[in-house]
Amino acid sequence: MEELHDDIKMHLDLDRESQVNVKYWEALMVVCDWELGEARKRDAVDRARVRGEEPPREVEERGLHASIEGDVKNLLEGKTSTELEEMQNQIESQMRSGTAKVVEYWEAILKRLHIYKAKACLREIHASLLRKHLHRLENAGAPEQAVEADEELDTKEEDVMHDEEEDDKRYSPEPIEHIAEATESHLDEEDGSFSPELMHGNEDEDAIDPDEDKAELDRQREAVVTEHQRKVKEVMTAKAKKPDELELKAMKAMGAMEEGDAVFGSGAEVNLDSQVYWWHDKYRPRKPKYFNRVHTGYEWNKYNQTHYDHDNPPPKIVQGYKFNIFYPDLVDKSKAPIYTIEKDGSAGETCHIRFHAGPPYEDISFRIVNKEWEYSHKKGFKCTFERGILHLYFNFKRYRYRR
Repeated sequence: MEELHDDIKMHLDLDRESQVNVKYWEALMVVCDWELGEARKRDAVDRARVRGEEPPREVEERGLHASIEGDVKNLLEGKTSTELEEMQNQIESQMRSGTAKVVEYWEAILKRLHIYKAKACLREIHASLLRKHLHRLENAGAPEQAVEADEELDTKEEDVMHDEEEDDKRYSPEPIEHIAEATESHLDEEDGSFSPELMHGNEDEDAIDPDEDKAELDRQREAVVTEHQRKVKEVMTAKAKKPDELELKAMKAMGAMEEGDAVFGSGAEVNLDSQVYWWHDKYRPRKPKYFNRVHTGYEWNKYNQTHYDHDNPPPKIVQGYKFNIFYPDLVDKSKAPIYTIEKDGSAGETCHIRFHAGPPYEDISFRIVNKEWEYSHKKGFKCTFERGILHLYFNFKRYRYRR
């Protein structure tokens, strides 16, 4: 709308050939200004709704109550610019004299009246141009056009014949007797004798077989496609090998891989039920990317020390997790994402950890071991949201074995 406003302003400055043109662009500018204000109002309402705030005061002042809006529209629609001008004069005179009973209603009409006047002016100019065009088409009759076309064609033919006669006089000498005799003898020959003779090329030249030519073309095309696919594959492989910026930050935050660490996520991700949010119509929902680790190891408690040794170790157990959930395009960055722990059906050994952020990201959930967490920073707990990444690192409590 802003670009259209600039274009109309340019035409208003340049196209001042007639009063009708000036009137047209001025009316168009009034309508564009109003529509631009309406568009900005809608944008402000959408932004306030996303942020959970109240709409700005100027937006509320610009709009009218729904009942008044309908009455104003019914009163002003369908009237000509002259009728609207008379109505404006009457309302203004009543407002000045104080005879207007419902002042708010007539003020609302005056606010909208110049918009409807501009629209009526545009309709009238358009109707006038259509009438002129129709009148021009009706006056241009088909018989007169045919006569004019025939006269023009005859004139062109006479000019061409006159030019050919001049060319004959300029270039053609007197006919020579042997040329005339040869011409008469050729005229006596049978039809088709004037066709050009087929000229054979050099017999040593190799003729191109159309089937071989098509096969060679297909081979060249296939080679081009194969080369393109190879390049695409190389790019995708290089991209897959090279971690993106968010993954690098997550790897730096988690530190180097230790013994017992493994990448965690794709197999443990839980498919959630169909999620519907209020912002689905405005933003395309997407699942956040992540880069997680699970830490496993041996627990050398008294029981395991008694029954196992380093040659015959006990089974590994999960000792902690490191979650890095990426939210680079979060709309409201002032609100940090949150996590909640949910039951895993009837299973008591596992549970679900669910991460929730906001538009445009859907919730994501993982199945983890159901144990008590260590919330001490000295024992590895971390829960921060910085630079678009939610870091959640925790280890499980270790219990002493008692007989």
